[in-house]
Amino acid sequence: MSGDTHQPEAEAASRPSAGALDGIKVLELGQLIAGPFAARTLGDFGAEVLKVETPPDPRFPRTSGGDPLRRWRLLKDGTSVWWQVQSRNKRSLALDLKDPEAQDIVRSLALDADVLIENFRPGALEGWGLAPADLLELNPRLIVLRISGYGQTGPYRDRPGFGVVAEAMGGLRHLTAEPGRVPVRVGVSIGDTLAALHGVIGILMALQHRHASGRGQIIDVALYEAVFNCMESLLPEYSVFGVVRGPGGSALPGIAPTNAYLCADGGYAIIAGNGDSIFKRLMAVIGRADLGADPGLADNTGRVARVAEIDEAIGQWALQRKVTEVLSALDVASVPAGRIYTVADIAADPHYRARGMLAQLKMDDGSTLTVPGIVPKLSATPGRHRRNAPELGQDTDQVLRELGLTGEQIAGLKRRGIVAGGS
Repeated sequence: MSGDTHQPEAEAASRPSAGALDGIKVLELGQLIAGPFAARTLGDFGAEVLKVETPPDPRFPRTSGGDPLRRWRLLKDGTSVWWQVQSRNKRSLALDLKDPEAQDIVRSLALDADVLIENFRPGALEGWGLAPADLLELNPRLIVLRISGYGQTGPYRDRPGFGVVAEAMGGLRHLTAEPGRVPVRVGVSIGDTLAALHGVIGILMALQHRHASGRGQIIDVALYEAVFNCMESLLPEYSVFGVVRGPGGSALPGIAPTNAYLCADGGYAIIAGNGDSIFKRLMAVIGRADLGADPGLADNTGRVARVAEIDEAIGQWALQRKVTEVLSALDVASVPAGRIYTVADIAADPHYRARGMLAQLKMDDGSTLTVPGIVPKLSATPGRHRRNAPELGQDTDQVLRELGLTGEQIAGLKRRGIVAGGS
């Protein structure tokens, strides 16, 4: 697997332009996916991100401590390769948040921070004496993003919430299945990612508000609400018509035609012919100009009523051709279509390379790792990879010295297990 080493991010790194969020200081107290994803996104565009992690257990120093994501899925030299994506552009401070002295350190860091991100269960920060309301009294300009399963209020606030549960409660899981079969999950942590992106949106709006008012605020993002926010017409259709939308398999119920069609070589072509003029072009390609000219199929309402007939016509045509032949014919006719990519397809795709989405990361041991590039693409202040993901506590000493602690004080904190790492 190889990627293009001439990346837009590399070009941006060679230019003297600052990132869009240059000068913004972010204190990340969360772990795993949602909170760290939000912080990583800010870091990609110039924010200085300090990640606070738990120190290792002295009894098991090599297999404990830090964000659990460090040891999730496939490991290289004992560390997840996912870690290099989720924690790029961050510094790491190993700090025991349950200790009063560590809590004092967090308060000191919050005094100089612009944004604090946490995704613990509601009440955790308060239990450590780090309630956001109190931190805002210390630093009125602070913006606090709180991500949790069910939000900071409501009857479910104290329940443990993971993204997979939020996807179910938010309405997504019910739709992701073949009719009559068990609902399946999306193969990535989409609930966490959606919550993280909603959190980033909230932070950017809060920064704009602070620019005008001089004051920060608290942002409350619930995983299930982030999923529910993407459910399109699900609720209004139920409200007006009493319709409970069910799973549609590879189709999108109520919009036609759009589906996955089996081809002669066993592959599938995704064909979206649901625009009125697109539908006519699609019917011409498959030799069914009669359907394209049918007044009853001129708009989506008519096509939905006869979707089985339309799908059968497209399916018969596709089944006589290889995927490449199907896509080539549809491309000429400007009909949106594509094949289902595996990661191997992604890694070999020239468009991914041309867009800088197969970034080559040089690891500290000299090896190379291919990681996703940075999105979105900003013309004046593009995001860039400035620093590899840190070792646990890699920046502990530097951060504490920046707070004014002496070497002797830092050594004392280490002896008592309050901090770890550094040099």
